[in-house]
Parts: sequence; structure tokens; C-alpha cells
Amino acid sequence: MKDGYATALGLRYEAVKRALPAAVTLVAVSKKRSVEEIRALYDLGHRDFGENYAQELRAKQSELPADIRWHFIGHLQRSNVRHLVPFIHLIHGIDGAPLLDEVQKRAAAADRVVDVLLQIHVAQEETKHGLDADEARALLQSWSTADRASIRLRGLMGMATNTEDHELVRREFERLAALFQELKPQAPVPQAFDTLSAGMSGDLGLALAAGSNLVRVGTAIFGERD
Repeated sequence: MKDGYATALGLRYEAVKRALPAAVTLVAVSKKRSVEEIRALYDLGHRDFGENYAQELRAKQSELPADIRWHFIGHLQRSNVRHLVPFIHLIHGIDGAPLLDEVQKRAAAADRVVDVLLQIHVAQEETKHGLDADEARALLQSWSTADRASIRLRGLMGMATNTEDHELVRREFERLAALFQELKPQAPVPQAFDTLSAGMSGDLGLALAAGSNLVRVGTAIFGERD
């Protein structure tokens, strides 16, 4: 690690934290970051880290402290669920019943209750995954608590369009927040449906204004990649 990196990391981290309300959870997006970089942020007291790739996450989890709260924020393939369920803190990207069923199967086998978010497709980009609003409503209407006893539905996650059009991003986040409020009374356990995960380094303020209480920030903390 380059000299002075930890100092610069600390300054960036504190600047991000100062910009967040106290009730907002900050997930440091550590994909493609080294174990040493993650440990430097861990040593500053941070515990929530987000990864996009299952194999990379497994490798890092085995090398880093056990009290890290790992968030899986990427597109999760069913074949990788069994590898993550034993330790994952929150799965952000549930995009359909088949993936939910696989998480239920693996969580029950591991004797765990796994927290999940439904990923909602609000962006104008087809490359992003997620449910549309009607699919999310239908999924909750068909939810069987008995069949999904090893899953705790915590809320919604969404990613806005990658654009400089702030008005478009604002509308997308507001639609996501409105759906969150609509679905909360219909959730299996409404009081547990408490997390709206939206906002990254480039659109953080817009997400917070819409009501996000969990943000995923990478570059603004770790700096630009070499």
C-alpha cells in the first residue's frame, strides 16, 4: 500500500460520514479493492462492506475479521447462494422467486435466517437487473411465511440510471421510495421492512433526499482505482 494511503482514506471516509444523517447505514463498496485497503478502513472502525462478485467475496471473507458485515450488492446467481449464506449479512439483489427459493433452501440447511432486499428496476438501462413494481407487488402477495421461514425481507434496493440528468435520477429514486412505502404494510413482517438501499458515490444526495437509509459508496471512500 502506498505511503499516505491510510491518511487519505481516513479523510475521505470522514467526509462521507459527515454528509450522512445519523440513521443512514454506510456500506463501503469494496469490489476490486485489496484486503489491505479493506483492513485500513476496518481499522478506522468501519464494519459494513459491499461486494459484487461471489468468488471475490468468499476469498476476502476468509482473510478478514469475522465481525465484518458483508453485503452482497451484485447480481447473484443461484449457484453461488450456498457459498454466501453461511456468513452474509444482507443480500441486496433479490430479483425473483427462484432466487428467493434458493436462499430459503440454503439458509434452512445452514440453520440461519438471512436478511434480503428486493431489487427494483427503476433505471432506463436494460443491463440493470430487478423486478418492476407489478412483479414486486405480486411477489409479496404470494409470499408464504411458512415456506420462507429462513428469509427476513428487509426492504428494497434500486439503482438509478447512470446519467448526468439529475431530474431523471430524482424521479427514479422517488418512484422507488414511493413503492417502498406502498409495500411496507404488505411485507411478511412490516416492522422488519425498514431498509431502502439507494444511492452511490455519484448520486448520493439525490438518494438521501428521496428517503434512502442505506447507501453504497466506493470511490468517494477508497479513491479512484489505479
